[in-house]
Amino acid sequence: MTIRRDDRNVFWRSPAGLTLGVFLVVAALFLVLEHGAHLLGAWPLLFLLLCGGMHFFMHRGHGSHGSHGDHGRRDNDGGRDDER
Repeated sequence: MTIRRDDRNVFWRSPAGLTLGVFLVVAALFLVLEHGAHLLGAWPLLFLLLCGGMHFFMHRGHGSHGSHGDHGRRDNDGGRDDER
């Protein structure tokens, strides 16, 4: 299915999308104003979860830990692959 450029983000321009967006902004504002102390206490945990989540999801772009480039690759004769 091909998505035309004009068909993207149509939901956020509709009345329902705008209403949902305003509701989410107001809910976030009340969350910060009314429960700010709770949120500040949770920042260290949220930061650790964010770091772990980024590590987990960002590795799909370049492979696993074992495939970080050709550094230290050996030739068939067992010698180092030096640049000449």
